[in-house]
This record gives sequence, structure tokens and C-alpha cells, in this order.
Amino acid sequence: MEHILLTHNVKVCLVVVYIVVALINVIALGLKFMKKNVENFITRMKSFWIILILFTLAFCINKLVAFFFIMLISYLALKEYFSMIPTRPSDRRVLLWAYLSIPVNFYFLYINWVAMFYLFIPLYLFILIPIRMVLIQETDGFLKSCGTIHWGLMTAVYAIGYLALYVIFPTHINPVGGGIGLLMFVLLMTIGNDFMQYVFGKTFGKHKILPIVSPNKTWEGFLGGVLSSVIFSMILAPYLTPLSTIQSFFVGIGFAIAGFCGDVTMSAIKRDIGVKDTGSLLPGHGGILDRLDSLIFTAPLFFHYIAYTFNIDIL
Repeated sequence: MEHILLTHNVKVCLVVVYIVVALINVIALGLKFMKKNVENFITRMKSFWIILILFTLAFCINKLVAFFFIMLISYLALKEYFSMIPTRPSDRRVLLWAYLSIPVNFYFLYINWVAMFYLFIPLYLFILIPIRMVLIQETDGFLKSCGTIHWGLMTAVYAIGYLALYVIFPTHINPVGGGIGLLMFVLLMTIGNDFMQYVFGKTFGKHKILPIVSPNKTWEGFLGGVLSSVIFSMILAPYLTPLSTIQSFFVGIGFAIAGFCGDVTMSAIKRDIGVKDTGSLLPGHGGILDRLDSLIFTAPLFFHYIAYTFNIDIL
């Protein structure tokens, strides 16, 4: 089995993350003792502990386990998506193809055939799925079904697949953190931005940004997230990434914007369908897609920014 290299910086950051999460838990329990209404937050933290431990175990064992773990997340996300959106009875045979694309997509990455990963879902399935649907000869709702199925594949399989792409990222390009360092940076930045936008919005939020799409999103929350993301980026980047100070500054802004866009995009989909959450798998959080909505945007964008900035060819 091919083991995953965890640099000294990654191990230290991981310990710090556990300490910070534990401190947040202690503060939340203290607020509960003071009769503050933090029950939902404590429930969310319990779920977060489980997620954190699972991620740690998956990425500390070996490459195969990490890939299976990400593949499981992808499957659960796609299943949640197809359970949420309306589909035609005739689409069931096509949905089987969609599910089968998950192991194929991750196999390409496992054998380092990155070029095929880039093309498989955006190009080949974009062509093959409509062909399979044509053979069913059901034209009512054809275009809508094509669009919704392929969008689900792009988000739940292709975008989440970038997490595995970080795992095979060449370590010599990022000696301070390796591929896992970049992955940890993406996860911490995305989670930190989401959390701080929530905190600033709850504390100072008055002016709504998109009241129809997401009534709880405010300018104060968004700008607080931008400021926090810049600070997080400038602190974390020297230990986990090859970014310079000025690069980390703009990356922080980029994470805040991309994360916000991913969040409100999923909110628009949920409002279109008429659901509050994408699922109920994670108590206090909702579904898998409710937690991954920002990451679906940030993970691919940051990867290509790194690849372009440092002229990296990992095809």
C-alpha cells in the first residue's frame, strides 16, 4: 500500500486544529451552563468531531483508504442530490450510469491518469448520458433531465474528485506541506470562511445581500468572512502551501468569494426544489451537500490557481 506523506507542518497544524476545536467545544459547553441557547451549535460540533476524526484516519493510513473515503463522500453526495431533485421514472437506467461513473472517475486519479479525470465527466459523460437517454425514447423533460443529471455529476463527483487530486499532488512542488498540506489548507480555509461568515452575520448582520435566495446572508457576514479568510490564509499559507505573502492575501479573498458563491448556489437549488436542507445525514448540519456546497467551488478553483501560478503540469 502506498502511504501518504505527512510533513512536520501538516502534523503540527492537525494537532492545533484538534486543540482549537476542543476549545470551541469548552466555550460552547460553558455558554450552555450559563443557560445560553447553544443546543444546535453543540449538536453541530458533535457532528464536526466525527467528520474530523474520520478525515484524520482516512488521510493518515494510506492512499487507497483516502481514495475510498473520498469516493464514499462522492457517492453519498450524489445519492443525496438524486434523492432531492425530481427525476423521471425513465431516468433510473441513466442514474445507474451516473453512479458507476464514481469508481471510474476515482480510478483514473488513483493510477495518475489526470488528463482523463479532467475530461471524463465534463466531456465524455456530457456526450454519453444524453445518448443513453435518447435510446430510452422519452422526450418529455429530456433537456431538464440532461441538465440536472450532468450538474449533479459535476458537483458530487467531478468537483469532489479534486480532493483526491490533492492527495496525489507532487510533494516536491510543495515541500512544506505536500499534497495533504494543500488539501488541509483548502478544508481549513473553506470551513473557517463558512464559520466566520455565520458568526459575523449572526452578530452584526443587518443588510441582506440576496434576500430571495438566502435571507440569512448579509453584507456584514460576507465582509467579515472576507477579512477572516485573509487573516487565516496569511497565517496558514507559509506552513501548508508554497504561496507568498501577497499571494496568500489574494487567495484569502478568493476563498471567501468562491465559498460564498458555492453556498448561495446550493441555496438557490434548494429554494427551487422547495427543501430546507439537502438531507439529514449530519445532525445539526443537514446533508452532505449542505456541508460541501462551498468546497465544491473552492477545491477546484484553488487547485487550478496553484497549478497555473507555479506552472505545474501533472497530466
